[in-house]
Amino acid sequence: MKAAEDEVFFSLSKAYDLYRHLLLLMPAVTHYSADRIEFNRTKLRPSEEDLNPNTKFIDNRFVAQLRSNEQLQKFAEKSKINWVDHSDFLRSTLDKIEASDIYKGYMASSESSYEEDRELWRKLYKAFIFDNADLDTILEDLSLYWNDDKPIVDTFVLKTIKRFDEKEGSECALLPEYKDLDDMDFTRKLFRSAIANADVCRTLMSENSKHWDMSRLAFMDVIIMQIAISEILTFPNIPVSVTLNEYVEIAKYYSTAKSSSFVNGLLDTITKKLREEGRIDK
Repeated sequence: MKAAEDEVFFSLSKAYDLYRHLLLLMPAVTHYSADRIEFNRTKLRPSEEDLNPNTKFIDNRFVAQLRSNEQLQKFAEKSKINWVDHSDFLRSTLDKIEASDIYKGYMASSESSYEEDRELWRKLYKAFIFDNADLDTILEDLSLYWNDDKPIVDTFVLKTIKRFDEKEGSECALLPEYKDLDDMDFTRKLFRSAIANADVCRTLMSENSKHWDMSRLAFMDVIIMQIAISEILTFPNIPVSVTLNEYVEIAKYYSTAKSSSFVNGLLDTITKKLREEGRIDK
């Protein structure tokens, strides 16, 4: 149990590492752009644009704030992963950015503000990093733990971009790995409950899955429902409807195309029985 629990928390820590790596990707792309400008200046016959480039993109104040962020600096110093090692990806990403209307509109704008700089990267992240197959391949090679984490972590990155404040400078806080100690305790308690109540949960599934042989159910569906039932039994302060909605969404992401409706129907049947038996509040 202890070893398995340690693995759960290690997996969560790796997701937090991914969050910080993705934040560092924005300064990395900007640095690559600065290197490109310097290279163009050294051409044998540089153009007027090469000699006098528009530096608005590389002077982006939001990226400068990220680059100087104390928490990110400490993480970058300890991390063995560096985006410089993926120059091909940086180049292709920058090419796509420079060809986009988002970039062209920003560079042509006469406005100059921190808010505009921050909004640029919110748009660029959603357009070129949020759903990027090449990046997914890189991340999968870097860590087996990141296969399924990126879509969720992307939402944390976008939330971070939105909440950054110029006034806080290099001390602007990143999102914490856990909201508070209760958040960490919830993770531990739910994991232990799902293991301890395995037989109870699977009996409930077996008794209420009409005409379904438990051995024929998708294994991931069984695991998802086992955790959901454990949450319902262990945390009476969480509304049952909230739990059901959460695990139906999880089933959509992690299991088969038909799993969400099946999980929704079976969990609904089980919760009705638990209410009738007085095992959960109505």
